[in-house]
Amino acid sequence: MEVPEVDVGPLVGGPGDASLAASAIDAACRDVGFFYVVGHRVDPRSLARLDELARAFFALPEDEKGEIDMARGGRAWRGWFPVGGEFTSGVPDLKEGLYFGAELGPDHPRVRANTPLHGRNLFPRRPAGLRDAVLAHLDEMTRVGRAILSGMAGGLGLPPTWFVDHLTADPLVLFRIFRYPPAPREQREGWGVAEHTDYGLLTILAQDDNRGLQIRARSGWVDADPRPGSFVCNIGDMLERLTGGRYRSTPHRVRNLGDGDRLSFPFFLDPSWDAVVDRLPIVERPRDDGAAERWDQTSVHGFRGTYGEYILGKVGNVFPDLAADTRVLDT
Repeated sequence: MEVPEVDVGPLVGGPGDASLAASAIDAACRDVGFFYVVGHRVDPRSLARLDELARAFFALPEDEKGEIDMARGGRAWRGWFPVGGEFTSGVPDLKEGLYFGAELGPDHPRVRANTPLHGRNLFPRRPAGLRDAVLAHLDEMTRVGRAILSGMAGGLGLPPTWFVDHLTADPLVLFRIFRYPPAPREQREGWGVAEHTDYGLLTILAQDDNRGLQIRARSGWVDADPRPGSFVCNIGDMLERLTGGRYRSTPHRVRNLGDGDRLSFPFFLDPSWDAVVDRLPIVERPRDDGAAERWDQTSVHGFRGTYGEYILGKVGNVFPDLAADTRVLDT
């Protein structure tokens, strides 16, 4: 099996038939849950600059990186964490990273309401250009993500603006930069990040030239190697819930077996904090959810509540020490 490629050019204002792009997205979401995105009109020079700046930051001494430690981000859940500071399935990941989100000032209604995962970003003193590069990338990925969702709506037989009208009028926008160091020889069987699925609607991933991403297909694990000029897109748990299992949130994992660092740049376009994600009207009942076979043995179809409540129930498992701080997670 190969991960399909979808040209989203017609969805971002380029020539071509948008209905064909919508059909291609629908087929990829049904069959694999992952697809390469081309035709997105993102300037490759901006991605190269972001990569350069990220590497400069990760090369800094740990005490300087610690000036923007996630513990300083409070309820906004922003900042840096060291290798081993994030957990998947109870196991520390072999990666370090930076957490960012929509840049919201103190007068924003959700910030004034002390809503978790909303607020200002923590940007380092060095390199000075990282702030502008990150915020520009957030804008570009939001543009591409909304275009993909419009095509996805078409593939599901919905109006192109359905996701904006019902789930993402005020989306939860999150962005990560991860550095996977080369695994020590004695840990080559371990994972930079273990098997998992993403929580929300849509993930758009930029990655450097190093291999490492694998997805779990029906036939087994399949490599999703970097392709020049493309992003890797995958769907999250809320799309599986929304479509009653017509689209599946596909498990994936990462292991860096190279001799140098591997950098990845996942962007998450998720439902609004107070959105209630329920099944689409076209879904009579969810398919067998296969909870016993999922990586976490849970069902995405049994949850009741808002997306904010859903993600809060998940993030504490990723950063247990930070979650123990009630200033971050109490509601």
